[in-house]
Amino acid sequence: MIPGACWTGQAPAKVNLFLRVLAREESGYHQLETLFQALELADEVTLEWLRLPTSLASGSPDPPGIELEVGGVPAEALGPPEANLAVRAARLYFEALPGVRDTLPGLRIHLHKRIPHGAGLGGGSSDAATVLRGLNELLGNPLDAGALATLGARLGADVAFFLCGSPLALAWGRGDRLLPLPPLPRVPVVLLLPARRISTPEAYGVLARSQADAGRAAPPARVFAPDSAPWFDWPAVAREAENDFEVALAPAYPELVHLRRVLEEAGARPALLSGSGSAVFGVFPDGSEPPSSWHPGPLPATPTPETALTVIRTATRSRTDPGQGGEGGVRG
Repeated sequence: MIPGACWTGQAPAKVNLFLRVLAREESGYHQLETLFQALELADEVTLEWLRLPTSLASGSPDPPGIELEVGGVPAEALGPPEANLAVRAARLYFEALPGVRDTLPGLRIHLHKRIPHGAGLGGGSSDAATVLRGLNELLGNPLDAGALATLGARLGADVAFFLCGSPLALAWGRGDRLLPLPPLPRVPVVLLLPARRISTPEAYGVLARSQADAGRAAPPARVFAPDSAPWFDWPAVAREAENDFEVALAPAYPELVHLRRVLEEAGARPALLSGSGSAVFGVFPDGSEPPSSWHPGPLPATPTPETALTVIRTATRSRTDPGQGGEGGVRG
């Protein structure tokens, strides 16, 4: 263990190329079917062993102490540090190594945020997965991939995807059962983010009420034959693109429908809401993304004056990494 040693890795964003919300379990979790695609847009995660003793570094007798630094956004935008998924991931990792835990110095986690928070792009889950992978590398990989995946599943459904090593994966169950798939070709992606954000609990509540009002039950699971699965090229993916949250959220969030239409008119195939929102993404498989001067224009009237819009240009990832966090490195 080298006090002051650092590890830095990338924590990529994701979009859902399709997302179907199935039955709700007695536990309160929903069964899902989704196709995850990683993006080049990424947070940067740096882990550093502190030189000071744990009690001095953290102000807490709980070994090892964990500090969180945030750049790119105001720290308060991510909530209290102890609730941050990156911090929770570090604590969970240390709990898995009780014989080592008391010998460790304090840890500083620095997150440089580029992935918008609360947009359905998986930033918090990706940060958590990258912390798990980085700590494991710093300590000489004492946990195998299966053990890391088990820890990741305790943090959230998306974390397993970011640990699987593939930029494309089919997920089902709670989203933590995965089939890594051969990557699709790298293509441009445009993300449109309205200022109004949608919390995940709110989105699930709206979806449940929408299904109840329409007298519809949750859709059944599908079975894909390996030789006819819709993920071997971008046109096939576009034909399968759907998100159960989109229709349910449209009455309260008309800007989502508008943004999808704008992207489709610009040539995106597919254009879709990511996760439970509020980011809407467009994939441009023929490479003809809108010119740099392009802007989707003003949003339609919404129930609140929060009509600002953020445009982010990125691309899909097409390389397979040892961990979805991308290349990581240790320096001492």
